[in-house]
Amino acid sequence: MSITVRLGETLEKRLNELAKVTGRTKTYYVRQALEEKLDEMEDIYIAQQRIEEPEEERWTLEQLERGDDLED
Repeated sequence: MSITVRLGETLEKRLNELAKVTGRTKTYYVRQALEEKLDEMEDIYIAQQRIEEPEEERWTLEQLERGDDLED
Protein backbone atom coordinates (compact mmCIF):
# COMPACT_ATOMS: atom_id res chain seq x y z
CA MET A 1 0.00 0.00 0.00
CA SER A 2 1.22 3.48 -0.68
CA ILE A 3 0.00 6.88 0.39
CA THR A 4 0.84 10.41 -0.57
CA VAL A 5 1.83 12.87 2.13
CA ARG A 6 2.36 16.56 1.67
CA LEU A 7 5.03 17.98 3.93
CA GLY A 8 5.71 21.57 4.75
CA GLU A 9 8.89 23.05 3.36
CA THR A 10 10.78 22.95 6.66
CA LEU A 11 9.84 19.35 7.40
CA GLU A 12 10.73 18.28 3.89
CA LYS A 13 14.15 19.93 4.13
CA ARG A 14 14.82 18.22 7.47
CA LEU A 15 13.80 14.85 6.08
CA ASN A 16 15.93 15.31 2.96
CA GLU A 17 18.96 16.30 5.03
CA LEU A 18 18.56 13.37 7.42
CA ALA A 19 18.31 10.93 4.52
CA LYS A 20 21.31 12.50 2.83
CA VAL A 21 23.65 12.41 5.83
CA THR A 22 22.66 8.89 6.91
CA GLY A 23 22.39 7.23 3.52
CA ARG A 24 18.90 5.95 4.30
CA THR A 25 15.80 6.69 2.28
CA LYS A 26 13.18 9.23 3.19
CA THR A 27 10.67 6.39 3.09
CA TYR A 28 12.63 4.60 5.80
CA TYR A 29 12.39 7.58 8.14
CA VAL A 30 8.73 8.27 7.41
CA ARG A 31 7.92 4.61 8.12
CA GLN A 32 9.95 4.68 11.37
CA ALA A 33 8.27 7.88 12.53
CA LEU A 34 4.81 6.54 11.76
CA GLU A 35 5.44 3.25 13.55
CA GLU A 36 6.67 5.01 16.68
CA LYS A 37 3.93 7.63 16.71
CA LEU A 38 1.19 5.10 15.95
CA ASP A 39 2.35 2.95 18.88
CA GLU A 40 2.10 5.98 21.15
CA MET A 41 -1.28 7.05 19.77
CA GLU A 42 -2.70 3.53 20.11
CA ASP A 43 -1.53 3.34 23.73
CA ILE A 44 -3.15 6.69 24.50
CA TYR A 45 -6.40 5.64 22.81
CA ILE A 46 -6.53 2.36 24.73
CA ALA A 47 -5.85 4.15 28.02
CA GLN A 48 -8.59 6.70 27.34
CA GLN A 49 -11.05 3.97 26.43
CA ARG A 50 -10.28 2.07 29.63
CA ILE A 51 -10.81 5.21 31.70
CA GLU A 52 -14.08 6.07 29.98
CA GLU A 53 -15.45 2.53 29.78
CA PRO A 54 -13.82 0.32 32.41
CA GLU A 55 -14.48 -3.37 31.80
CA GLU A 56 -13.07 -4.63 35.07
CA GLU A 57 -13.03 -3.57 38.68
CA ARG A 58 -10.19 -1.24 39.58
CA TRP A 59 -7.97 -1.61 42.63
CA THR A 60 -6.38 1.01 44.79
CA LEU A 61 -2.64 1.20 45.31
CA GLU A 62 -3.27 0.33 48.94
CA GLN A 63 -5.05 -2.90 47.95
CA LEU A 64 -2.20 -3.85 45.64
CA GLU A 65 0.46 -3.11 48.25
CA ARG A 66 -1.40 -5.21 50.87
CA GLY A 67 -1.60 -8.05 48.39
CA ASP A 68 -5.35 -8.36 48.73
CA ASP A 69 -6.82 -11.25 46.79
CA LEU A 70 -8.01 -9.22 43.85
CA GLU A 71 -9.03 -12.18 41.72
CA ASP A 72 -12.27 -12.86 43.67
